[in-house]
Amino acid sequence: MNGEVGDRIIVESERSSQHARAGVIEEVVSSDPPRYLVRWQDGHTSTFAPTGGAARIERATAGERG
Repeated sequence: MNGEVGDRIIVESERSSQHARAGVIEEVVSSDPPRYLVRWQDGHTSTFAPTGGAARIERATAGERG
């Protein structure tokens, strides 16, 4: 599944002692392979390239997309 601007991305932790992290896709840098500019819940921004099974995307509603 490819993400779009405004979608929420959740990255599951590989360690049980760490929580999942979540953010909002600010920009689609590349669609193949997918690469996103993400604003994380702690406020920082980074480029993220999800690998198989590492992340899930929750679609934004029309109101959330702006």
